[in-house]
Amino acid sequence: MDAISLSIFANRIDAICSEMGATLQKAAFSPNIRDRLDYSCAIFDAEGKLCAQAAHIPVHLGSMAFAMSDVVSTIQWSDGDMVVLNDPYKGGTHLPDVTLIAPLYAGRKLSGFVANRAHHADIGSETPGSMPLSSSLFEEGLVIEPSFLVKAGVVDEDYFAGLMEHMRNRQESSGDFIAQVAANRRGLTRLAALIEKMGLQNYLLSLDLLNDYAAKLAKDSFSEIKDGAYSFQDLLDDDGHGHEDILIRAVVKFEKGAITVDFTGSAEQVAGNINCPLSVTAAAVYYVFRCLMPAQAPACAGSFRCINIRAAEGSVVNASFPAAVAAGNVETSTRIVDVVLGALAQAIPDSIPAASHGSMNNLAMGFQGDEHHMAWDYYETIGGGMGASATSDGLDAVQTHMTNTLNTPIESLEMKYPLRITRYQIRRDASGRGTYNGGEGLVREYEFLAPAQVTILSERRKHQPWGLAAGGNAKVGVNTLNNNIVSAKRSLDVKAGDVVCIKTPGGGGFG
Repeated sequence: MDAISLSIFANRIDAICSEMGATLQKAAFSPNIRDRLDYSCAIFDAEGKLCAQAAHIPVHLGSMAFAMSDVVSTIQWSDGDMVVLNDPYKGGTHLPDVTLIAPLYAGRKLSGFVANRAHHADIGSETPGSMPLSSSLFEEGLVIEPSFLVKAGVVDEDYFAGLMEHMRNRQESSGDFIAQVAANRRGLTRLAALIEKMGLQNYLLSLDLLNDYAAKLAKDSFSEIKDGAYSFQDLLDDDGHGHEDILIRAVVKFEKGAITVDFTGSAEQVAGNINCPLSVTAAAVYYVFRCLMPAQAPACAGSFRCINIRAAEGSVVNASFPAAVAAGNVETSTRIVDVVLGALAQAIPDSIPAASHGSMNNLAMGFQGDEHHMAWDYYETIGGGMGASATSDGLDAVQTHMTNTLNTPIESLEMKYPLRITRYQIRRDASGRGTYNGGEGLVREYEFLAPAQVTILSERRKHQPWGLAAGGNAKVGVNTLNNNIVSAKRSLDVKAGDVVCIKTPGGGGFG
């Protein structure tokens, strides 16, 4: 295959993933999927190796790329099946992220898979928003082990009804699940048409060539980095259960084209939910190295052939069942990125930015329902400042690194929930200063119009986002209830008229 034909092929399979995402967004009921775009779509080969992905959520996509082979190898597939799962220890990330996998058969031959993953604000946790201050996986909601949601093209209504019994708003939850089914069906239709046009053997050969090309681009991207071992460490503020200053340490070793990221020395898993399954740690590592590759590098398994990950089982970056993991997916993954970037800054200082705001600033809220108020669940992440680089200032008020979601529009939020957004603005003077300044954070203030339960899961409220090359550190974030500071991880019962304000960190300065 010539270079132009290979490029066309890569873009065609990427476009299938993008169309799957558009289908999911348009069909979904919840603001999490429809407005914030908290979902991801990808294509895999018959062994579960990544073939293509849309530019969706890095923590979703990297974890699927790492774990999918193990997932699909344990299932007896048939044409028309779809398997649902969210178990972080069997291919998931955290319980709100629900994955649907569907096999593609060309004739009678299993030829690949399509998959999508979407965040559900209600996954059966006792805490609204399903992001509790948990100390066990079973406190975080319904654990879905790989199970058939669709068999021979037909939804298993009994199994589906059993899932919905755990949800507060069954209409919204069922709509989101069916939207995920629809996205996979669209992907199967488009991929089947492509294979029919190309022929199966030509399609499979093209995948092999694409992976080889990606592996070559990756090798070339890292070829100028001198062989050696580069280490860095950083701290998580706390786990919400009394453990503070939780260490994450990484040694990034380059040796004859092979890369090993070793997390030996990182803290043991903790009582709180900042623990990471290994798939999430892998997602963070893959993301960093993908950022060092050229824009045209295919997002497929070949891109990551040269990367190996070592992490002690039972550590905060490779937790053992049934450790709580709700915030590991959103907060610890972000700190892993900081640590790997910090190590690489020693090897290629002009190519690595200062630390970004370092938290997804998670806010989960809702109400169980009573005779006066309806039940509701909502969850969102809030952006902050991007770290400055050797050539430019960091961006203000953006999502960075492991998340790629939008904000929920105020109009959508206020129309659907008993909330009023009284402030939403850039947080001035939060950035680290330098030759190039970091980005500024955000201020988002919520007035509650009815009683609710609120959970805050945040980081960088104690340890500042760091600068590079003598650039200044950024300011930490601040959470308040009625102008009184509350901790980084906190569960709150609020009444009508109460105001919760989240001030997010800025990004570090450079130079």
